[in-house]
Amino acid sequence: MRAAGIGVRLGAEGVIPVPDPSHASAGPDTAVDENLLEELIVEAQTALPFELPVLANRCASALGLDSALLYLVDLQQQLLIPLDEALEPLPVDRSLAGWAYRTVTPRVADAGDDVIVWMPMVDGAERLGVLAVRTPSLDGVRMRRSRMLAFLFAMLITSKRAYSDWLAARARTATMRLPTEMLRAFLPSHTIGSRRCVSTAVLEPAYDVAGDAFDHSVVKDILHTMILDSMGHDLVSGLTTSVAMAAARNARRGGGDLADVVGSVDQALAQWLPDHFCTGVLCRLDAVTGVLRWINCGHPPPLLIRDERVLGGVLDSPPQPPLGLAGQLVPAARQVHETTLEPGDCVLLYTDGVVEARDADGAEFGLDRFTDFIIRSSAAGQRPAEVLRLLIHAILDYQRNRLRDDATILLFEWRPQHQ
Repeated sequence: MRAAGIGVRLGAEGVIPVPDPSHASAGPDTAVDENLLEELIVEAQTALPFELPVLANRCASALGLDSALLYLVDLQQQLLIPLDEALEPLPVDRSLAGWAYRTVTPRVADAGDDVIVWMPMVDGAERLGVLAVRTPSLDGVRMRRSRMLAFLFAMLITSKRAYSDWLAARARTATMRLPTEMLRAFLPSHTIGSRRCVSTAVLEPAYDVAGDAFDHSVVKDILHTMILDSMGHDLVSGLTTSVAMAAARNARRGGGDLADVVGSVDQALAQWLPDHFCTGVLCRLDAVTGVLRWINCGHPPPLLIRDERVLGGVLDSPPQPPLGLAGQLVPAARQVHETTLEPGDCVLLYTDGVVEARDADGAEFGLDRFTDFIIRSSAAGQRPAEVLRLLIHAILDYQRNRLRDDATILLFEWRPQHQ
């Protein structure tokens, strides 16, 4: 492999993680036609999603690279699916491309007379897939340009997938049921974050979920998180959760505090779906001070993980009725609870389908197994989004890929030391 200026050797698997020099100078063979590059970037604004593979190649060529291939991760984060429909998907767990995706780190592999750089595509904190860049030689300049190309196409994909059914379809490997289609239209990105906090979530079954949902949003220095579980497994169940999410966002965007948000959900469900309700936990974290406020509406209590152990009962609270029972069992004002996190603390929200998953002998996955998996994976250096990806797959494997109930997990971490 030709890797000028990198100064590291290949490992046993024939790949290396490569640092990205930020001040590498360009040589005469790496000159860029800035006018052409500008034209391509302008063209990218109006390019249709299915045109992105060709555009990626043209941008790569303009940057002095041979070619570029785009791969999106599928809904269950098991496959990396090429946007070029003539190519085959790559497994996330057993490929160099998957390695780059899982670790959010570039990987370099020898490809005969060329070098392939597998570059993670990330938008903010959300992992979208990988970019495969082929080049005849590799130096700091080409590494930096490969990374720039990955950032550019991550932003393009994020902006275009909001209106592209084609991109949505490329990320699917099965037919989605109507209740799930409706509910997924309301879901945010799986992972969001800032310098001070990160929130990530997973939800299964990916194509047959109906009543579970999660939400998270950052408003200045405030992280809002929510997990919901509507009774039933049909279109009305999904509608109940969707109305609850819309009401919460409406109150939040109107400047309401945590109690206002919960009150808005109560009133919306009581007005529009008076015979339906859902359980849920809503949280508000001040990412500057670490003050966490939460309201638990008939849901399993959140869990606090600190220093690789669960602090039992810290986020427990007296039971309150589920959302949607305004005017019946709910008091005039919901009880808001408060505590202060320590740097590095993780908070877990989950639905009962997570711990109640059963193996062939009827044994539950259980709370201890659930929390132990997260603690061990985090201690091994896995990022929060990768921890949950591995965990939800472990739960699916435990129940032979046939969940009896929806399983949703949301994890957020306060890390002010990252500012």
